[in-house]
Amino acid sequence: MNLSRTLLLVACSWSLLGILDAHAQDAATLERRHTDLREALASNPFQRPLHLESSENGSATQGDIYAVLDQPYGLVGPALQGMDHWCDILILHLNVKQCRPQRDGQLSVNIGRKFDQPLADAYLFQFLYTVGKAQPDYLQVLLSAAQGPLGTSDYRILLEVVALDARRSFLHLSYAYSASGAARAAAQLYLATIGRRKVGFSIVGNDADGGPVYIAGTRGVVERNSMRCYLAIEAYLGALALPAQDQVEKRLNDWYAGIERYPVQLQELARGDYLDMKHREIARQRSASSGAR
Repeated sequence: MNLSRTLLLVACSWSLLGILDAHAQDAATLERRHTDLREALASNPFQRPLHLESSENGSATQGDIYAVLDQPYGLVGPALQGMDHWCDILILHLNVKQCRPQRDGQLSVNIGRKFDQPLADAYLFQFLYTVGKAQPDYLQVLLSAAQGPLGTSDYRILLEVVALDARRSFLHLSYAYSASGAARAAAQLYLATIGRRKVGFSIVGNDADGGPVYIAGTRGVVERNSMRCYLAIEAYLGALALPAQDQVEKRLNDWYAGIERYPVQLQELARGDYLDMKHREIARQRSASSGAR
């Protein structure tokens, strides 16, 4: 494998992740987190009730998104359970080439480049899917993979949702992964060369003209991918009211409209290129699922 491809694979591993010890894991704690973030959710650069955090601690990198959803928990909770539903969500991400539920409780997820490629050229993650809690007012879902490419490990996606009132829910999405010293060095080289213009969302200062300076490095990577995955969840939920045959097209267009809000961080493909690629990938995913039955 050449250096360029190695660096791109490290960057595209997209921090699917999560360290659990700092997370809510029950309805009351997540409700308190909503209270603590009330001011940040009301006033922020996103101009919507959304808060994003990231951190690095030794070999671990983590991103967290908190958001108020204008949808009741009675809709959101059931919709975010089930491996088929998660494949419908994950395939919206431009780096996800295919997602297939397995009978052993795992999701087979192929992660690759931002263009069409054979599945053999993508990295196959095996995520263990676990519903930690599914209560009348609180849901916790965890996707975890012990190994990733090129010295990365301990990938997890943690989702929590709690009911706020009869029409709103509060969502927490966490990503984290660990990287060996060699993997961190490769990522740093990529971000200093090919990926030097890639930034996240956290503002770390101002430039000479008074404009925002955004965080770069691996925290920038995890912030971008946290947002991409959140936008996939948002697009999935937003299409549920439509007839089943119309949902996929709305999800794809809504996901792309979501990234258009943040062109500095997220816009990498033209809309037509994204839609063409995803139509082919979703068709391939459906064909593989039908053949497995």
